[in-house]
Amino acid sequence: MRITAIDTYIAGNPWKNWLFAKVSTDEGIHGIGEGTINYFAKTVEAAIHELKPFVIGMDPFQVETISQRLVRDVYTEGAQLHMCAVSAIEIALWDIIGKACNQPIYNLMGGRCHEKLRAYANGWYRGARTPENFAENAKKVVAKGYTAMKFDPFGNAWRQMSRYDTDLAIDIIRAVRSTVGPSVDLLIEGHCRFDVATAIRVSELMAEFRPMWFEEPVSHTNIAAMVEVARRSAVPVATGESLSSKQQFAELLKHDVVSILQPEPLNLGGLFATRKIADMVDAHFGSIAPHSAQGPVCSAACAQLNTSLPNFLIHEIFDDFNESWEKKIVTNPVEVKDGYVVISERPGLGIDLVIEEIEKHPYQAENYLPLFKPGWEKRERQSGGKH
Repeated sequence: MRITAIDTYIAGNPWKNWLFAKVSTDEGIHGIGEGTINYFAKTVEAAIHELKPFVIGMDPFQVETISQRLVRDVYTEGAQLHMCAVSAIEIALWDIIGKACNQPIYNLMGGRCHEKLRAYANGWYRGARTPENFAENAKKVVAKGYTAMKFDPFGNAWRQMSRYDTDLAIDIIRAVRSTVGPSVDLLIEGHCRFDVATAIRVSELMAEFRPMWFEEPVSHTNIAAMVEVARRSAVPVATGESLSSKQQFAELLKHDVVSILQPEPLNLGGLFATRKIADMVDAHFGSIAPHSAQGPVCSAACAQLNTSLPNFLIHEIFDDFNESWEKKIVTNPVEVKDGYVVISERPGLGIDLVIEEIEKHPYQAENYLPLFKPGWEKRERQSGGKH
């Protein structure tokens, strides 16, 4: 079997353009992947096509060799942009292999470790940054059966917060906790917003509500700062989604203070690279909660990966809170039942692209998430239109 073509498609999700790839072979089997990244969909798409000469004519089963060609042989360190392009191709290779072997991908990565995957809801808190809005939306999440939910209550904070914004953030957490009760896990998103002192102070203020974790409280580019916060935080720190190499994870793990790691398969070159990192984390007695805040192909890929991980903790779900047309652009989208992902037994990823539906939602440059702009929680196109 040989790779004959790579095609790309962009679906214009209002808060982040989703980038998909289709890898075709001379035996009529094709695979799909995803390379979504905030704002730079066209850039990563161009990178995929620039990388095609390294892949065309190759045997899709040779995942490690192809990944070496796409990363090492390029001899340019392109971090997330580069690795998202690699991931779009690499995930499609696993989809091809699974279809050719008539097996789900998790059976090719050690087998099934879980009967179902506990999920947490994200993207559910669109609207005004008020305790009342967050609480009202939280009710809807619990009504869907979720036992965990993540949210960023910090507005557009950067490095520090005013006393007013700090109090409002804590009031939002308090309102959600009061609404959902003590048995639902709250995961507090930091989006790399704070300096060390502010992150530690915020962790102390939110500790009474017993969050499951405080995610990325400081910049991922400053591992020393993340380690310092993790040592002193009153809430467990989770991080890793923005890292783009196993070497960065090795640098973080050697401190043995962060035990919840969130590798993003798209930022790391795909599923096999992320599987290796999960083993590194396991060697440090840590848990894995892969980042999965992209499109429906990434969701399916993470579900396959998580099923094979003995140290899997919890699965991120945006799918129930995206645009109404999201589940039309793929066949057999990831299903969540009573707060748990239902594990597919179909070959490969278990899904496929519906190209004609994707074409109904074209790329738009204003589709991105401006995390440091007031009102970003509303997830509106930056031209101002609501979607």
